[in-house]
Amino acid sequence: MKKIILAPDSFKGTMSSLEICRIMQEEIRKVYPACQIYSIPVADGGEGTVDSFLHAVSGKKIEITVKGPHFEDIRSFYGLIDGGKTAVIEMAAAAGLPLAGDNSKPMSTTTYGVGKLVKDAVEKGANKIITGIGGSCTNDGGCGMAAALGVDFFDYSGEKFIPTGGTLNKIKNVDVSGAQKFLENVRLITMCDVNNPLYGKNGAAYVFGPQKGADPDEVQILDSNLQYYGNLIEQIPGKKDVSNYPGAGAAGGLGAGMYALLNAELLPGINVILDVVHFDELLENCDLVFTGEGRIDGQSLHGKVISGIAHRAKLKKVPVCVVVGDSRDDEIAPAYEQGVSAVFSINRRSLPFSEAKLLTDKNLRYTMKNILGLISLKN
Repeated sequence: MKKIILAPDSFKGTMSSLEICRIMQEEIRKVYPACQIYSIPVADGGEGTVDSFLHAVSGKKIEITVKGPHFEDIRSFYGLIDGGKTAVIEMAAAAGLPLAGDNSKPMSTTTYGVGKLVKDAVEKGANKIITGIGGSCTNDGGCGMAAALGVDFFDYSGEKFIPTGGTLNKIKNVDVSGAQKFLENVRLITMCDVNNPLYGKNGAAYVFGPQKGADPDEVQILDSNLQYYGNLIEQIPGKKDVSNYPGAGAAGGLGAGMYALLNAELLPGINVILDVVHFDELLENCDLVFTGEGRIDGQSLHGKVISGIAHRAKLKKVPVCVVVGDSRDDEIAPAYEQGVSAVFSINRRSLPFSEAKLLTDKNLRYTMKNILGLISLKN
């Protein structure tokens, strides 16, 4: 083995993608000390997205003070890569669920701080903004973020205000001209792996509202407000039917707001990551790709990490080895058609998750040792 790529997702609840890359690399070095190893830790757009990008490509972390989910001052950050031309932002750094603490209230939380992160990056010279929108505590349709970037919202009295989930129905008019001017030469890319519509039983409020602290009555109000908001922003030229656009309901409607108000592109996260690290070029003369996640199932094969990597590797005829915590074997037959060569589960005994997660490090090392031992017999 002369060249190996490591591109795992995290094993949620146990190990980050960075930790998995480290263990995989250590075990590979024991068998192939001279092998070229390229580590691409994959994040899902939530916490850890910036660190994953900075690990995969050279860059620096920028720390600034912005408004948190309750409009309070907090220290936050984003990453600059590509010589400062590209900024990587995780909305969780300014409006993530952990930041809300025990006071998570999607009726009043805001994405305003996320917009300030984008604004600072643009003012520093970035002309491409990649935003991961996983792990939000908000339901404001992205209005806070948009307001921070120059979108003006007016209520029925003609007063300008910053809408939240509970006040979306107070918006009478929207003026996007300020943001359009500010972002005129900026490309906004949103990492979005959620296909939920903006409102309805499968929308942002009903599906994600309860985990953000909304009670049943609040869920109904939030959903009604999102429907009102959706009808309003669909009047923006070129944004017809935005409420049903794939990803509109992501992050409490942030997907819809970024698409309609800021002209952002909503793209599968794995494709964004692979393009940034020039994955197709890295596949040249590559012997093997290791990827994986906590559990591979039917959902893993629809635009997620494993399927995205396997598809590209197949085109270059590079084998893909998937290492996972758990495998739903009856759901993953299509994986082999997509380009997966083999799937290995690291769990060697049937244990409850509370016990198995304590053995993840040890089990991953053991599995990698056995895979590499088998491969080395061929060489």
